[in-house]
Amino acid sequence: MGICKICGLNSSYVSNFLSLCSNCIKEKFEKALPYIERAHKISRLKFGLPPSPPKDEKGKKCKVCINQCIISENSVGFCGSLPSGSLDWYYDPLPTNCVADKVCDGSKKIGMKNLAVFYRSCSFNCLFCQNWHFKEKSKNILKAEELAEIADESTYCVCYFGGDPTPQIAHSIKASRIMAKKGKTICWETNGSMNRNVLKEMAELAFSTNGWIKFDIKAWDERLHIALCGVSNKWTIENFSYLYRVMKDMGVKKGLIASTLLVPGYIDEKEVYNIASFISSLDPDIPYVLLGFAPHFFFSDLPYSSRSLGIKCMESALSAGLSSVFLGNLFLMQ
Repeated sequence: MGICKICGLNSSYVSNFLSLCSNCIKEKFEKALPYIERAHKISRLKFGLPPSPPKDEKGKKCKVCINQCIISENSVGFCGSLPSGSLDWYYDPLPTNCVADKVCDGSKKIGMKNLAVFYRSCSFNCLFCQNWHFKEKSKNILKAEELAEIADESTYCVCYFGGDPTPQIAHSIKASRIMAKKGKTICWETNGSMNRNVLKEMAELAFSTNGWIKFDIKAWDERLHIALCGVSNKWTIENFSYLYRVMKDMGVKKGLIASTLLVPGYIDEKEVYNIASFISSLDPDIPYVLLGFAPHFFFSDLPYSSRSLGIKCMESALSAGLSSVFLGNLFLMQ
């Protein structure tokens, strides 16, 4: 049970670590902001990361993502500024538990496999992160050429995720160019916070190889997004719209998909409706996946997503005009 520091709500749907209910985050954001900043600061210092995007006047601006860190030679960016190629990788037999598994061709490639590339950095700081162990130190570093060589004849597709591919996006693009020439399908799973110039390169590689770019739209309300993820969702929303236009300009009919993690107490049918309405305004046929949440990281005291929440959110997304809405991680919905 958590207690909201502002309104006093005592509920299992209030994170004890954040100590704020969703209503106070959205309706009393200025009062909530000190608690939000404190929570993110504590969560990041534990891993030796700066509490906010650095703005060193003597440094150089990094233009890779929304954070636009200004860092000097020996300082660390919000993402951790790890060396290019800091990653883990493994094979998954197809079909695998992929966000796009209901719509991608890879799910039909029985006997082949997916090369899963897990980058150890991220441009967000999600307090509910389901893959938070990417923050733990690792000495695994692979050159792009070395990563590309791992994709053998039975590898149908490669999917970059993490963490998030964004901080090391140049590395994944370089490796993808090599693998695309070998006939591999290229996919990214991302929070969508990258510089638009590299997003276009990602689109060309994914869409030309029958791959998918999977945007995790974590919240619609910017205040809620800042509270949960430490960063604005402005670039995510803008980039999703831009990516759709690129897809249409390329004459591609599929390849863009969105997902949202149903965090109990914070991401409900109203948030989902707003996200779905935005997606539907672009194209009602864009697939949307609602993912089950498991108690994790600093939100380990929250309950699992309930089956009823999943159904409500699915109905909400459909009522917003979308035609392809799916529930993912059903085994987590209790």
